[in-house]
Formats: sequence, structure tokens, C-alpha cells
Amino acid sequence: MPTASFLDLGGRKAVVDCGIGVTKALVEAGESLKDLDLIFITHLHSDHLLELGPLIHTAWTTGMQGPVTIYGPSGIDEYWRHFLASMAFDNAIRVDDEGRTPLTEIMAVKTFGEGEVLTSAGYKVSALRVDHPPVTDCFALRFEAGDKTIVFSADTTYFPPLGAFASGADILVHEAMLLEGVEALVERTGLGDKLRQHLHASHTKASDAGRIARAAGVGHLVLHHLVPADDPAFGPSDWLAEVAREWNGPVTIGHDSLQINLGD
Repeated sequence: MPTASFLDLGGRKAVVDCGIGVTKALVEAGESLKDLDLIFITHLHSDHLLELGPLIHTAWTTGMQGPVTIYGPSGIDEYWRHFLASMAFDNAIRVDDEGRTPLTEIMAVKTFGEGEVLTSAGYKVSALRVDHPPVTDCFALRFEAGDKTIVFSADTTYFPPLGAFASGADILVHEAMLLEGVEALVERTGLGDKLRQHLHASHTKASDAGRIARAAGVGHLVLHHLVPADDPAFGPSDWLAEVAREWNGPVTIGHDSLQINLGD
């Protein structure tokens, strides 16, 4: 479940992307779904979006009162409208039978592009359009509160402007790909040249994630959205060896349930 992250920063609780497993993972991490505050979707690929509606609906059925705001690229409002339509029977009967506040009164959906996304009481979120063909609306996100800055790369090929965007961040959470694992992944899926071409054109080699971290001068590099994510032939030593070609600072290989204390 490599794409969803949770950030507790500056008094705000933010979910970044909602792939399969995000609801269960939040509960297992000890977070109350009733406390959902902000949700950010970096782009509309299914592995970043598929559990957005189910997360919100599950939180609502456990007592979430809101308000909750979804921030996403162009098309996010259409996704939300269709999700509500798909759950119309259940939503209506829960409002009538259980006295719940309609989701339409709890939720807000806001579309963002490059630049400022949110500024409120010392909490700032900004976005950078990254290179993830064929998706054009895909955005890295920079979160700032107090003296802490966290940057999420989103899905992207090696994209040098991300170095400036992440400049000075305490943590850079960056996607990463092992070239040695691509062929095995292509063979396992049976999708052939089309998938191979997509992976090479749209994702970042682990060593290049290290290049971005070095250019940005970040305090800590965290690799996530690993490609491949689940191949037993590759372990932490393979990822670390590739990153070490370009980065000699602190690095963590992401895994399910990983927690990092921003005070460390």
C-alpha cells in the first residue's frame, strides 16, 4: 500500500493520497477517523485516489462531524460528485434513520494548481507541477508550519525543479524505482512494452531521488511509492546502494506503518 501518507503538523492532520488500505492503516496507527481534517490528492491515478470516497464514508459512519476539505487537481470535484451518487441510497437512509448530518454539509472540495494551495494560521501548503506523463495535473506538495517543512514529490520522473521546490526541507518523501526490478515487474504483470515505457518515462530512479535530495539540501530523504514495491528479490540494501550513488545523508526506505517523529 505504497502511496498514502499521514502528516500531523502545525495542529492540522492531513492525509496525502488515498490508495487502497489508507483507512485501515490510519486506524492501525491509532488515528481517529472522526478527526479527519485535510485530504490532499496529488493526481488522479487510481493508486492515489481509489480509497478517497471509502475513507470519508467510513469516517462519517464512525461519527465524523467535519468540516473536512479535499484538495485535488482538476477532476477531483467530478470524482466526488460521482462517489456521492454511487452511495446515494446509503447516504440518504443514514441521514434519515440515524440522524447524521449529510456529507454534502460536512465536506468541501477545492481544486488546486501550481502555486499556493492553502495558507491558514501559520500553516502553508504549496504545489509544484511535476513530470508524470501522460498525467499533466500531478503536483508535488510542500507543507510548512513553524520551523518544519515536509515535501512530497508525488509521482514524477527525475525533475530538477523539484530540488528548488524542496529546498531546505526537513524531510523529502520521494518516489523511487529500481531499474533492476522493472523487467521482473513487467513480466509479472504481462503488460509488456507499454508498461515498461510508462515506468521509464514517468518514475524516478532511486539514485535520482538522491540527486534531488542533494540539490535541495534536505535533512532526511524518505523513499516511498517504491517500484517494485513487493518483489522479494530486492531488499533495503538494494535501495540504499542506489541512493548512495548521489546522496550520503539520512535515508529511510518506506514501508507500511512506518512512523517518523518530526522532532527527531
